[in-house]
Amino acid sequence: MIMLATDVVRTSFATIKPNAPVLEAVQLLLETDQRFLPVINDNGDLVGMLSEGDFLHRDELGINPPSGNWLEALLGIDENNPERQRMHTLRVGALMSPTPITVDVDASLDDVVAQMDIYNIVQVPVVSAGSVIGIVSRRELLATLALRLSEETAKDSTGPHS
Repeated sequence: MIMLATDVVRTSFATIKPNAPVLEAVQLLLETDQRFLPVINDNGDLVGMLSEGDFLHRDELGINPPSGNWLEALLGIDENNPERQRMHTLRVGALMSPTPITVDVDASLDDVVAQMDIYNIVQVPVVSAGSVIGIVSRRELLATLALRLSEETAKDSTGPHS
């Protein structure tokens, strides 16, 4: 039996707008069990993704920007690069990743896990016509696995005994 993303999708999830303050995004991530926030425009379309990792190189934490082009660093022209700007921005739209990894509404669980493996991510938004309809995370996959294992265990305990 082929399972689809929609068989395990979580449909209750937080989103955020591109013009929202970064502080609001941090608070939402802390309050929810999400590792990322889909960034949704006023039409309800997915326009980006904001993940926990996007907050790692923040000036407020005193952490250096990720190492980039060594030539720019050597020449001292890395002061106004996009990574440095992301360290200071106070708006979600400037911090988010504008090309989120997603799966389509008809994706199989095999497709979902493949995306997680390829991009080393733990949650994937499920989209239909550009709108996020849910999230599949490792947690949903583990819950489905637990259910399947319980069903197998129940079958084995009611089967013939020798």
